[in-house]
Parts: sequence; structure tokens; C-alpha cells
Amino acid sequence: MAAQGHFEGQSVNRPPLFDDEDYTYWKTRMEYFLQGFDFQIWSIIEEGDLVVLNNREHWTEDDRKKISLNYKAKSILCHALRKKEFNRVSACKSVMEMWEELRITYEGTDKVKETIIDILVTQYEKILM
Repeated sequence: MAAQGHFEGQSVNRPPLFDDEDYTYWKTRMEYFLQGFDFQIWSIIEEGDLVVLNNREHWTEDDRKKISLNYKAKSILCHALRKKEFNRVSACKSVMEMWEELRITYEGTDKVKETIIDILVTQYEKILM
């Protein structure tokens, strides 16, 4: 909880920690944190890694910046997760895949959401009867 005199949420330099509770709250805070830190990092999470077409031995300075941003995005997300969630997403190839894995785990797919809504509507209609 307390590291170097800072509690989670008290520093603009530390991402919000996901404690396996209230995913929607954490997700929104994480989006704001990433957008405020570097909007390009948020774009990497939404759209996927920045692509580098050159071989490693032929990387330009721009290629190195792209690679660096890809790794920064992954690093920030990993530092915002506890061990359980980190283990869940650590095999993902990109930070976009990691973000999507968390979303599906805690929010479900659109089909699951529709099914839950249908069940709740049916239960509500039974109550009205």
C-alpha cells in the first residue's frame, strides 16, 4: 500500500492499482492516467502496437521511439496490476491484447452482456406480473 511515503492514488506518477474490485472504476481511472501521461500510449492500448518495419540492425531513431512507447505502455499496465491479473495477461503479445483480456474477464463479451440484460428484463417482467 504505502511505498516511499505515497499511497495508491496520491501520485500522478503512479498508475491506479487494480485490486480485483470495481473494474469499471479502475478502467476509467487508468484511461485518464494513460491519456494524461502520454496520449500516444493510450492510442497504443486502443489501436495496437506502433509498427516497426525495419530489422533491428536498421532501426532509425523513430523506430526506437516507437518500440520504447510500446514497452512503456505495457510496463505501465503491468505496474497497475496485482499478481493474479498480471499472470492472467502476461502471455499476451501486445498491451492491446492485455487490455482486452482484462475487459472480457471483468465485463464479459457483448453477447454475455446481452444475455444478462435479457435475463434481468425477464425477471423484471415476472415481478410486474
